[in-house]
Amino acid sequence: MRALKQLVRFGWEQAFSCLFPVVIFASLALTQIIPLPFLPRYDWLLIICLLMQWWMVRSGLETRDELKVITLFHLIGLALELFKVHMGSWSYPEEGYFKIYGVPLYSGFMYASVASYLCQAWRRLKVELVRWPPFMAVVSLAASIYLNFFTHHYWIDVRWWLSGLVIVVFWKSWVVYEVNGTRYRMPLALSFVLIGFFIWIAENIATFFGAWKYPNQAEAWSLVHLGKVSSWLLLVIVSFLIVATLKQVKGNQPAGTDAAPLLKRQGLSFKKSDS
Repeated sequence: MRALKQLVRFGWEQAFSCLFPVVIFASLALTQIIPLPFLPRYDWLLIICLLMQWWMVRSGLETRDELKVITLFHLIGLALELFKVHMGSWSYPEEGYFKIYGVPLYSGFMYASVASYLCQAWRRLKVELVRWPPFMAVVSLAASIYLNFFTHHYWIDVRWWLSGLVIVVFWKSWVVYEVNGTRYRMPLALSFVLIGFFIWIAENIATFFGAWKYPNQAEAWSLVHLGKVSSWLLLVIVSFLIVATLKQVKGNQPAGTDAAPLLKRQGLSFKKSDS
């Protein structure tokens, strides 16, 4: 019963952390079913995202520092969207006033919502990083992964080499989190895979409701290829690395701390996650 209660509480915290993504998915569904007047659908989605972002900061669900991180992700995501749409990787076929070179401005919020989830979960689950790699290794890896999204259109795709490098760099790294006063830990690489997989599921939901379309979905919706999990996995890694680096810089936390003294200092019990 205790394990079940812990699982339910963990799911509850995760659900609250996903508040921004849930609003985006609900808006995608409702605006497709119920046409809204005066403005195209993409513009209404932008307004909803802006209002949601304002409310989360106003209500205290997000701090101003977290807003800065989320804004950074919005810009990173928008730059990627502009390039990918230009290269024909996917498209936004509907009309909209707030579109730049075929990309609606609301699309950046889909990336920002990932950052929102990471920031919320970090705070709610009191996340700590154990044996975090050196700063330059993290920054170089994140930059290489992000650049590969652009360069693979002109050069070889090295995503699988980068995925292997992630395993090497973070082989000894763990993420420690708290549920109801009990501390658990999980290999960081496993957490990357799990988050990437669930974002792939979210991507299927988003394309089903017409958020964007891949070339093979132009005539009728079909399941997003499972190979896209690798893309989302790498994007999640970039997101996580940026958030983790900013959190450590903000909190002035030394990288590579050992878990045992940390947990002992906090006076909390420690269990290895069965995940």
